[in-house]
Amino acid sequence: MTTWTNWANSASGNPVRVAHPATTAEVADIVRESAAAGLTVKAIGASHSFSAIGVTNGVLLHLDRMTRIMEVDKAAGRVRVQAGISLRKLNPILRHYGLALPNLGDIDAQSMAGAISTGTHGTGGKLHGNAKAVVGLDLVTAGGEVVSIDEGHELFGAARVSLGALGIITEVTLQCVPAFLLHAGERPMPLGEVFDNLDTLIDDNDHFEFFWFPHTDKTSTKRNNRVPAGTERKPLSNARHLIDDELISNGAFEAINRIASRKRNWVPRINKITGSVLSAREYTNDSYDVFVSPRRVRFRESEFAVPRSALKDVLTQIGNWIDGHDETISFPVEVRFTAADDIWLSTGHERDNAYIAVHQYHRMDYTRYFDAAQTIFTEHEGRPHWGKIHTLGADYFAQRYSRFDDFVALRHRLDPDRVFSNDYLDHVLG
Repeated sequence: MTTWTNWANSASGNPVRVAHPATTAEVADIVRESAAAGLTVKAIGASHSFSAIGVTNGVLLHLDRMTRIMEVDKAAGRVRVQAGISLRKLNPILRHYGLALPNLGDIDAQSMAGAISTGTHGTGGKLHGNAKAVVGLDLVTAGGEVVSIDEGHELFGAARVSLGALGIITEVTLQCVPAFLLHAGERPMPLGEVFDNLDTLIDDNDHFEFFWFPHTDKTSTKRNNRVPAGTERKPLSNARHLIDDELISNGAFEAINRIASRKRNWVPRINKITGSVLSAREYTNDSYDVFVSPRRVRFRESEFAVPRSALKDVLTQIGNWIDGHDETISFPVEVRFTAADDIWLSTGHERDNAYIAVHQYHRMDYTRYFDAAQTIFTEHEGRPHWGKIHTLGADYFAQRYSRFDDFVALRHRLDPDRVFSNDYLDHVLG
């Protein structure tokens, strides 16, 4: 028996078997064999979900051999990939073909299947998460059948953010856009100024996000905008990248959090320094190089989508809770934005959102902080990211997603014996 643990060490399982298929046909064979033996099956990509969504004590189906580009249609801007390919590997390949994904988050370790199945997203007031770029996929059902799903298929609305509950995704077709450069503008800004100018910051930038440092009024803002064709790349110098992104944001930040885990009363002063040390900077580079930031300090994360209009109230309440309790938070709170979409269990379903992500260093207990934040989020119709930590169940989600009952009905139809289930899915889907 093998022990599997996710990246954050926040979830683990003991699968009786670990399989590494290379093709859709091999996946189908493994599913049929496992179901016949009465074993559950869960697919794993990069193990980067913080929740227990990928845990299994049955067969762990690892997609690390399913990383090929299957087809490229440059004229249509469409690329078909195996579901285990990581965003990190895919992005430069797309660039080689003059293509790009329209939006990305700031971490690129995830597999394509994992990113879409959990509703991974970036930021952009008029843009969406990764799953919105999906125009087709192959799904292996509990009976070992392969279903090809496209935009006209009855499963299309459910399959793009499926939580792994409907089957194993093996191939994905993506609608890309022409490769583009982004001009990045990063600078500190007081939290009150962010609130006062929030609509302008969201609407006047292709991509806007900010990080708020608890115990302070300090934020670090990021504005990323497309530049005209023919604009020259002007990436950060090697020295600036080394100092800002490696030494400060990773090396020094790791050291700061180790100190904070032992000297918690130092955290407010540390945050004031941290919130001031990163100075303004500008650069222009390939979109994926601007979107993605190195994240080597290990942490736990909970993230909720709330209506955009609720952002100020939610952050104010979180700040009041932190200041009113014996709790010190060394990690900044990340805030991003996306537009409404039509995917049944996407956090953006039929609603423009602000995304608020709370983090805690992996050596520190996150429970009380995350529980308090979840209470505040749910008071504002919050929807948790499926791959991040929360404790909510099916009764809550039935109130938050208009197609929730439809999704559950599909699960009953496609997987009546719960071949793809685990404790997490039984809790969130009932």
